[in-house]
Amino acid sequence: MILPIYVYGQPVLRKVAEDITPDYPNLKELIANMFETMVNADGVGLAAPQIGLPIRVVTITLDPLSEDYPEFKDFNKAYINPHILEVGGEEVNMEEGCLSLPGIHESVKRGNKIRVKYMDENFIEHDEEVEGYLARVMQHEFDHLDGKMFIDHLSPLRKQMIKGKLNTMLKGKARSSYKMKQVK
Repeated sequence: MILPIYVYGQPVLRKVAEDITPDYPNLKELIANMFETMVNADGVGLAAPQIGLPIRVVTITLDPLSEDYPEFKDFNKAYINPHILEVGGEEVNMEEGCLSLPGIHESVKRGNKIRVKYMDENFIEHDEEVEGYLARVMQHEFDHLDGKMFIDHLSPLRKQMIKGKLNTMLKGKARSSYKMKQVK
């Protein structure tokens, strides 16, 4: 089932998401639906708040990039209750976009290494160090779980420059090729 993606201005996108337990209802179905929604929208990551759920669940697929980056072949992973423990390494600027902010792409500086703790779909705990593109995607998606969006990392000048686009979204006039839950 393809779920609607919540667009900028929805309150759930600014709330800190809650950890869940193994008895969370229909979790496997939810994760499958998140993967389907993300792939249908041509995204590489999707956080539960982006579909209106204030829980700490993220899906990431890097497989669509595997033609250029063979190391991402078959990379499809769900992260439950993820928390970033450390951010480090070289700070790198890279353009980011977001399914909840259709049409907005901006350069964001992030550390290229992170240490993260999370549970997999079987609630087995992992503590991993990740670097490069995956670390960036994880930081972007995990920000959603803390009520943040990539635009929060922009300078005041850049925020001012995209204010018109954000106001258009707040008026419910955002357009995309995927199903969206507009602000009312």
